[in-house]
Amino acid sequence: MHTISPIGTIRTPYKEKFAIPRQPNLAPTVTTELHLVGEANTEASVRELKQFSHLWLLFLFDQNIESGWKPTVRPPRLGGNERVGVFASRSTFRPNAIGMSAVELIDVELQQGQVVIKLGNVDLVDGTPIIDIKPYIPYSDSIPDAIGGYADSAPNPVDVHFSAAAEAVLQQHQDGRYRKQALSEILAQDPRPAYKKGKPDPKTYAVSLFEWNVSFIATDNCIAVQNIAPLAQSD
Repeated sequence: MHTISPIGTIRTPYKEKFAIPRQPNLAPTVTTELHLVGEANTEASVRELKQFSHLWLLFLFDQNIESGWKPTVRPPRLGGNERVGVFASRSTFRPNAIGMSAVELIDVELQQGQVVIKLGNVDLVDGTPIIDIKPYIPYSDSIPDAIGGYADSAPNPVDVHFSAAAEAVLQQHQDGRYRKQALSEILAQDPRPAYKKGKPDPKTYAVSLFEWNVSFIATDNCIAVQNIAPLAQSD
C-alpha cells in the first residue's frame, strides 16, 4: 500500500465547509495562499511554475475521511432530492476522499525559506492538505464543446445586502472594500441547504469567514447580512 503525504497546506478565508462556493470561479475576488511543506518546500520544486496562469490542485477532503462514503449522493444542483452515482458528482464523500480544482496562479514567492504560492479563489476549507500541483494546459485541459450534464450552467447568484452595522465593520477594516466584495460573491451563491434556496426563510444563519462570524437571513432572492463580529476564541 502506498502512503500519500501532503505537499502543502492551503490558507483560505473559509473556516468551515458551510458557504464555500462549489467551484472556485464563483467568487473570483477571493485570494488564497498555498504553503509548501516538508521536502516539497524548496524553490527548486516550483521552478518555472510562474509560466502558467492556472493550476490543478489535488487535495484531501480530510474532514470527511472518517465519515465514509456511499455509492449514491444527492447533488445540491438537483435540489438535494435526486440521487446520482457518487462518480457522477463532485461530492466530498468519496472512496478515496480526493478532490481536484482548477485555480488561478497569481504569484510564487519565497518568504524566509517558505515557498508561498499565491492563488485566486479555491473551494477549500482553511488548512486543507494539498497532495499535488499540476499545471493547467489550455490546449488539452479546456474542452469548449464538453457537456456538463445536470451542472451544465453556472448557478444564478442572488443579491447580497449589508446592514448599517455590517457596513460599519467593513469600513473600519483596512481591507474592507476587498472583504465586502468577497463576502458578496461568496454569499451570492446562497449557502443554505439546497431545498431552501429561492425561498424566504425566517432563520438566521452564521458562517465563519476570515476571522469573522457573519450572520445573515434570506429574503426574496436576497441574502441580507445582519452582523459581522469577531470569531470566538477557542481555549
